[in-house]
Amino acid sequence: MNSPLVLRPGHVPLAQWRQVYRGASVRLDASAQAAVLRSAQVVEAIVARGEPVYGINTGFGKLASVRIEREDLETLQRNIVLSHAAGVGEPMPASVVRLMMALKLTSLAQGASGIRPQTLALLEAMLQKDVVPVVPCQGSVGASGDLAPLSHLASVMIGVGEAFVGGVRMPAAQAFRQTGLEPLVLGAKEGLALLNGTQYSTAYALAGLFEIETVFQAALVTGALSVEAAKGSDTPFDPRIHSIRGQRGQIATAAALRTLMAGSLIRESHRDNDVRVQDPYCLRCQPQVMGAALDVIRQAATTLEIEANGVSDNPLVFTDTGEALSGGNFHAEPVAFAADMLAMAVCEIGSISERRIAMLVDPALSGLPAFLTPKPGLNSGFMIPQVTAAALVSENKQRAYPASVDSIPTSANQEDHVSMAAHGARRLLAMAENAANVVGIELLAAAQGCDFHAPLRSSDALEKVRATLRAQVPTLQDDRYFHPDMVAATDLVRSGVLAEGLHEVLPKVEIMQ
Repeated sequence: MNSPLVLRPGHVPLAQWRQVYRGASVRLDASAQAAVLRSAQVVEAIVARGEPVYGINTGFGKLASVRIEREDLETLQRNIVLSHAAGVGEPMPASVVRLMMALKLTSLAQGASGIRPQTLALLEAMLQKDVVPVVPCQGSVGASGDLAPLSHLASVMIGVGEAFVGGVRMPAAQAFRQTGLEPLVLGAKEGLALLNGTQYSTAYALAGLFEIETVFQAALVTGALSVEAAKGSDTPFDPRIHSIRGQRGQIATAAALRTLMAGSLIRESHRDNDVRVQDPYCLRCQPQVMGAALDVIRQAATTLEIEANGVSDNPLVFTDTGEALSGGNFHAEPVAFAADMLAMAVCEIGSISERRIAMLVDPALSGLPAFLTPKPGLNSGFMIPQVTAAALVSENKQRAYPASVDSIPTSANQEDHVSMAAHGARRLLAMAENAANVVGIELLAAAQGCDFHAPLRSSDALEKVRATLRAQVPTLQDDRYFHPDMVAATDLVRSGVLAEGLHEVLPKVEIMQ
């Protein structure tokens, strides 16, 4: 069994967040305990003094001016959790909930939220024992924190609501009995600390980032394979072209495409005396389009890594002065912008991939048999898979409208500008899935196109990809039930297997230098 990841609050790299999303077990760096204890002691001192401090001994939102007596503070915290657990819709995927929990854990562990060590310990234990709260996926506007979804997380911690244990859905109280955990009685500020913050939006945005990264890398591979299928040129990937422009993502993607095609006999077969002067944009401009997407993805990754390691609670407790300061770190505008950038990037990744599919099935552009079938007319070949790809691309275009430009006032106009980061981030997984299906169709089409060039072979790297596909999907001779072929190809895209052995070639989102 693998050792759990040790999460160091404020210093967790993207690679570790990716591992959490993929199912790694976690534990908190023990050095965080001292800061957490000091923060809890500041809250105790504020309560003892009796001075009004938002979220500790006042109402919430528009009711912030209502003073709460000391004997009601535990009830206040329980009430905010129960009243704010107002989400709707399908449950969040368990992988995203676990990521949200880990984000909340490391945020609280930075000692600026005023929660007690035992509260932190319960959240950590839930992660370790696979107690995953049932969290409805809709209901946050991405400001004043992701209140509704995080309240469903906090509800389970006090023994209310539902949770999955080992994938089985059950009441929270039963989940705790089954795993030997005890529900909490929340202390001053703890309910607000648990449900305030951007962890829901950030978890979904990170999940989208990781899935989009996988699709991006696969699309570079299928893009190179499409160049081979169409007997296109690798001249547009010459490093001189890209260095003179200077765009970093463009330079990186051109290098990847160039390396993927290195040593191809298909390319060498038409290097001289080719009557075609230039390839269509979908082949020739891959470095410019995919490189721009890479730059945007990396910028979003930077924003999300910072956000994942920050504290977005309110009020914030500062132990050096003993103060609790009210601010607006819960406003998820940075996450909303990052999500919008990712939505645009994944939309374009799918869009140019679909254009390559359309080019391959058109004999006037590709020089290949119509719809990539040896007997067009009797067989329809890749006619309708291209239509499916077009449908998915248009669906992504509709979803790519920026969420961050929308706002709607809430809480009786006290919270009068919100980020809409929550649904801006939540759409990314569906968009990535659409793009994965498009790239899967391109994988099938490009491999089929290369089959017509036999016995000529492509590069070693691309032949390995073709062999991986052909181990599951044979060459299409006559029409057959197409759906299983598409499922198999998309699974290869989604799994990341197309990038295996190519990690030195394909750029990753963490590479910022």
